Amino acid sequence: MQESSNQFNLSDYLAQSTRVVDRALDSFLPGPRIKPSTIHKAMRYSIFAGGKRMRPALCLAAAEACGGSPELALHAACALECVHTYSLIHDDLPSMDDDDLRRGRPTSHKVFGEAVAILSGDALLTLAFEILAQSSPTRRYSVSDAIQELARASGSIGMIAGQVADMEAEGSQQISVKQLQYIHASKTAALLSCSLRLGAMSANATPARLQALSEFGRHVGLAFQVVDDILDVTQSSDRLGKTAGKDQAAAKATYPALMGLSRSRRQAARLTQKAFDAIKPFGAKAKALHAMADFLLHRDY
Repeated sequence: MQESSNQFNLSDYLAQSTRVVDRALDSFLPGPRIKPSTIHKAMRYSIFAGGKRMRPALCLAAAEACGGSPELALHAACALECVHTYSLIHDDLPSMDDDDLRRGRPTSHKVFGEAVAILSGDALLTLAFEILAQSSPTRRYSVSDAIQELARASGSIGMIAGQVADMEAEGSQQISVKQLQYIHASKTAALLSCSLRLGAMSANATPARLQALSEFGRHVGLAFQVVDDILDVTQSSDRLGKTAGKDQAAAKATYPALMGLSRSRRQAARLTQKAFDAIKPFGAKAKALHAMADFLLHRDY
């Protein structure tokens, strides 16, 4: 599995997919001079702040794994990045995680003020559905199906559910590993799994392939968050591009806090192996997915 990832040039793949997605996002977002310019500048500030563009890349790779065209998955990829960026803007607000640094530069509310930051997040969320509504249907999946997928993953039973549960667990001494897994499955894995599903749907994937990619996305998403928890206590703010040590300072529920670093690392490796197992039927068509899952497990930022 590791050898397969090493034979695939992930850096080139991510650079290319980021260029494609960024060009499309630039065309979808209103220009910075369109009135009211403040909100459009704020939206662009956060969207083009850098980042790994992992959710769009997973979306495009899932389409390829199912024999589809990445171009047909591009609307979904851009919509996913809009939702992800909106969630980061809101996460950083003083009423939430109260962070001053994101992707190595000041957070939106530090630059534009709290009110504009909230509104720019709202605008990106609504733009996501405008973009996705312009995508093309397939024989098995309508545009409505795609919109419902994204709405469920980002709504009150998905990403928002995880954020609420995460906030309610702050400072709790009673939370179990099972409860923590629910937080991560909702807050992080739901949108990652949705990224895979939307890519697969754009390629008219069979139900069996859609289910396999859903499992892959769930396990990669859980592993991603475990690694994120580990990095928060092992890396510097400069390396992460965001404030390190915030989870511990806020007494957040994390895997290292509940299980320790060694067990957390083993858990991330187990989850990644389950992700690999889920896409075995795809063979070489899933090489980009393999490489991304491997990267997310071994990343240090």
